[in-house]
Amino acid sequence: MPSLADKTCVPCRGGVPPLKGEKLDEIYHQLPEHTQWNVVDEHHLVRGYRFPDFRTALAFVNRVGALAEEQGHHPDILLVWGKVEITIWTHAVNGLTESDFILAAKIDQLER
Repeated sequence: MPSLADKTCVPCRGGVPPLKGEKLDEIYHQLPEHTQWNVVDEHHLVRGYRFPDFRTALAFVNRVGALAEEQGHHPDILLVWGKVEITIWTHAVNGLTESDFILAAKIDQLER
């Protein structure tokens, strides 16, 4: 079975239920053990990143933006001096789908 980071986000047009309960837990545990993503209210994923300065944080945001464009799945990004916060969910279903976890895993790889 391929890892989440090896998969590709699938555009969601709605009409499918968001992940909840056991299904949500199952896919969350497919993220690497060291992940720092938090599931909030079974609705969205949030993770903060720290950087030594604004320039490094901005460079990370630009890499995330390029990845989001490539995957066709766009997170909310908050950039402040030395900190980036990313929030992911699928707007079409107003909740979480597998693509959200795929994007999270891919963003984790950018951190390296």
